[in-house]
Amino acid sequence: MKPSRARPGSRADYALSSFLALFSFLLLAAGARAQTRSIGPIAITVSSLEASESFYRDGLGFSLVPGSLNEQWGEELERTTGVFGARARSERLRLGAEQIELIEFLAPEGAPFPPGTRSNDRWFQHVAIVTTDMAKAYEHLRALHVRHGSPAPQRLPDWNPNAGGIEAFYFRDPDGHHLEVIHFPAGKGDPKWQHAEAGRLFLGIDHTAIVVADTGRSLAFYRDGLGLEVAGKSENYGPEQERLNNVFGAHLQITGLRVPGSPGVELLEYLSPSDGRPMPEAARLNDLIAWRTMVATDDPRAEAEKLIRAGGRLVSSPEPNHAPTDVLVRDPDGHVVELVQR
Repeated sequence: MKPSRARPGSRADYALSSFLALFSFLLLAAGARAQTRSIGPIAITVSSLEASESFYRDGLGFSLVPGSLNEQWGEELERTTGVFGARARSERLRLGAEQIELIEFLAPEGAPFPPGTRSNDRWFQHVAIVTTDMAKAYEHLRALHVRHGSPAPQRLPDWNPNAGGIEAFYFRDPDGHHLEVIHFPAGKGDPKWQHAEAGRLFLGIDHTAIVVADTGRSLAFYRDGLGLEVAGKSENYGPEQERLNNVFGAHLQITGLRVPGSPGVELLEYLSPSDGRPMPEAARLNDLIAWRTMVATDDPRAEAEKLIRAGGRLVSSPEPNHAPTDVLVRDPDGHVVELVQR
């Protein structure tokens, strides 16, 4: 979040024109991909900035980014978020090379999590925090009295070539946001996680995961529209996956998307069960289910237009003759991408 400011021919000719049109389209498509420079921070709407900062800093090893505390209100914030009468405070925290942003709306107060929220509901999003030792991480989280998302850490089975040996555990922060701690064995995940700094239990953020209804539709948005690259795929099922997500019969198609040097975006499509609920129609940016995946790009307005053509829906209403620094767009399932000026 930024500080608020006031304010007809021959057949040959037809063939040539068709070729030039196709060539121009390919150039534009390549340009669209080239515009995405980095992903992050991942922003989370919280009920109390102080309580959430304490949890992430003292409990999970994050540190406050100096000078990041910000408070804003006024027309620009209202146009960006689509929340009338908004006043919000925010600050950024760092873990390793990655950051999150905590956002508290002082006005108006947003809605709490829908009752009975589960991991296959399509407002689900989390960040995956890498640990050097799952047993110690779980013991540490138990000492913090966190709310369990999984009954216990799960080791994914070796028969799964892309996920076998990965250990993971879901839990919740004080507001109910799902979080994941994850441990990668040798040969899995980003190689940087294998070179841990001595004495550190939590290293950084590997990815943010979102539940989607249709992988193909989401790829049209994130890969073709936003320019992210597919980095890996996996089909996960069985008792370990069911207990990790705490969803009986969970069978997921997982697609990882990346930009070099940034946290990834992981698409989670539940092949079964099919009873996950869609994003509430009335969901707003001040509700606690609101996450934002920030993406740095050369031209937020032009990028937003591409994403709308790829199935997105505009949240922001920037002034016609004003070049906005931030534009918010919902993906086909309602998850929010915040396009920020590079």
